Amino acid sequence: MDAADISQHEEHFSEERFWKKVQKFSKKAGTSVVYAVLLLYYTLQKPDVPMKVKATIVGALGYFILPLDVIPDFAIGAGYADDLSVVLFALIQVAIYVDDATKRKAKDKLKDLFGENVDTSEIDSKLGRA
Repeated sequence: MDAADISQHEEHFSEERFWKKVQKFSKKAGTSVVYAVLLLYYTLQKPDVPMKVKATIVGALGYFILPLDVIPDFAIGAGYADDLSVVLFALIQVAIYVDDATKRKAKDKLKDLFGENVDTSEIDSKLGRA
């Protein structure tokens, strides 16, 4: 997987479709997938992020939104594995732009969706910061 693979999904990203997918599938996808996509989403909102980085983010979020995944989202146990791998790949590529304020926004939204007891350590460790 590379940036070109991700960028082909840019056309599928829109704010409305993003929030619809997050709301509809957040419980099924789990906190790791949702936290990772929220980190990408809030990084995308930052004005100082270069356009090339934003293109990577939009491609990954477009893949997340895309209704036809390599592994369908309704597949029990594995449905979000491809979403998570694409999102994590993009997240690692843009990690230097994920600051504490971005993480705080993502965690606050995650708490809105899942309640107070959310564990973000898996994704945070992949970013190299706890």
